[in-house]
Amino acid sequence: MQRLLSLLPALLLTSATYAAGPVAAPDTTQLTLPQAEQRFVQNNLALLAQRYNVTAAEAQIVQARLWDNPTVSVEQNTYNPQTRKVLDVTRTGNTTVQVQQLFALAGRRKAAAGVAQQNALVEQFTFEDLQRNLRYQLRTTFYDLYFKQQTIGVYDLEISTFQRTVAQYQSQYDKGNIALKEVIRLKAFLFQLQNEKQALLADLARQQADFHVLLRDDSGTYYRPVAAPNALRSLTLGAYTEQQLTDSALVQRADLKARQAYAEQQARNLRLQRALATPDLALGYAYDRAGNYIQNYNAVTVGLAVPLFNRNQGNIRTARALIEGSKAQADQQQLVVQTDVRQAYQLARQTDQLYQSSSRDTGDFDRLIGGIEQSYAKRNLTTVEFLDFYESYKNNLVQLNNLRASRVRAFEQLNFAVGRPVFKAE
Repeated sequence: MQRLLSLLPALLLTSATYAAGPVAAPDTTQLTLPQAEQRFVQNNLALLAQRYNVTAAEAQIVQARLWDNPTVSVEQNTYNPQTRKVLDVTRTGNTTVQVQQLFALAGRRKAAAGVAQQNALVEQFTFEDLQRNLRYQLRTTFYDLYFKQQTIGVYDLEISTFQRTVAQYQSQYDKGNIALKEVIRLKAFLFQLQNEKQALLADLARQQADFHVLLRDDSGTYYRPVAAPNALRSLTLGAYTEQQLTDSALVQRADLKARQAYAEQQARNLRLQRALATPDLALGYAYDRAGNYIQNYNAVTVGLAVPLFNRNQGNIRTARALIEGSKAQADQQQLVVQTDVRQAYQLARQTDQLYQSSSRDTGDFDRLIGGIEQSYAKRNLTTVEFLDFYESYKNNLVQLNNLRASRVRAFEQLNFAVGRPVFKAE
């Protein structure tokens, strides 16, 4: 009894502290999933950065198609000893002018543009895959927040009810009608509920922070996701088979398309390296006013490197090796896609079967808990029995919300594996 009396002040202080609850958020905003996705697409900084990479890669296509600039050179004698003129630009001095244009042979510019086009395609698919990953993070965070806030509501209701019960029994203890150990047990259970709620609120705060980063929101807004319960309940695999979803993923997955585009880029790079083995042709015009065998000398110039030593052999061998490596990477990624869909499909099916087979009607439990409170008030139940019923009631609702969240997360993981939102609940 002395030990219980020593614990009472601490429990009273803790209960009073938790009863005050967390500091209210400065602003609460209700948000549907389509609204969140719209803000995400418009504001996310990672997506914005990758968009610039796509734009930069597309600019390289233009650059690869450009002709080489002509070269113009002018030679002027600095001093004419016969006329004693400096920089003599008259008819008695000498001026030489040369103009030269480089012409790429063997389709080098076309091959370079092809490589640049494939690189831009790789960047575009990389952007789409980044969007797929971040969208999956956004949607799972949205639904985690939604179901955890539902669970917070369970704790709020139970804590509110239990605080009244504790107050009533504290009053009865003060009157000498009940033993102190009953009040201590009730306060200990209330403390347990409040502690569990605080742990859940801490987890909720971390996910709120992640949600703000995804939406690029640096305000203190507290987001309250809004979902349609009927639409969530109606989620089903339906007529989709694992093979159908796998076939769809092999067409839709941006990460696989990026690997395939990279393999094609290496194939085009081999054509470019072979084209680079052919020397470029330099055509030009030369004019020499007084420095040649005749006055006002005019000539055409032709230049071509003789490929005796450097025929671009090393780069050609490198390009061939990169082709084989990129093909292996594409095959590996295809295997990853097939495995992802298989695992996600099995998880969604198992979680949905568990959800469908579980009892989701909490009405009987709600009515039962009301009767339990009355029975305890009439002293028909011991404190241990009463707390056991309350613990079961709380666990039932919390586990049900966890199951709902796991089920929706499994469907979202399947969407992520397929590469497009096949199953939607908004």
